[in-house]
Amino acid sequence: MKKAAPGSGPVIIKKYANRRLYNTETSSYITLEHLAAMTREGRDFKVVDAKTEEDITHNVLTQIIMEEEARGQTMLPVNFLRQLISLYGDSMQAMVPGYLEASMDSFRRNQEQFKSAVEGAFANSPFAEIAKRNMAMFEAAASAFQPGGAVNSTPGAAPTAAPAAPEATSDGDVSSLKAELARLQEKIEKLGK
Repeated sequence: MKKAAPGSGPVIIKKYANRRLYNTETSSYITLEHLAAMTREGRDFKVVDAKTEEDITHNVLTQIIMEEEARGQTMLPVNFLRQLISLYGDSMQAMVPGYLEASMDSFRRNQEQFKSAVEGAFANSPFAEIAKRNMAMFEAAASAFQPGGAVNSTPGAAPTAAPAAPEATSDGDVSSLKAELARLQEKIEKLGK
């Protein structure tokens, strides 16, 4: 799901001993926030120690997660963290990274299927605009799981509420809405199978 960076291969980011990060593509110093934004945009990058040329991308990505968690953007439950720590040194440790990666890929695919089903169910109905706004709020809540999905990058900002549903003015409108809801329920049940 990573987008190709302009040029060839991943963007090289050099980390100096003074902890400064240098983007070789833009020839400028950047911050961890810039790297987080690049990740959300799907930009592929590699962080290397400027002196040793050692690949330290894993460490820097872990540092970004730590900073996000410290800002109150907690996504990793304490019980999950404890279970993860307990797997270090376990005979199953080698299998965990592949399992977690496959689980995240599955989550992203399910999210896209859900989004498509909701958009398709509400197309050309009075609730189409409401569905779009609700989908945007869902994406904002799930953006941490999706590298290119940052909808609201302002920490602590709440998503805007969707407007109230328009009032039905006739029995025909009510019947039409009931039929749309029934079709949506059918699509959701199909996704669950």
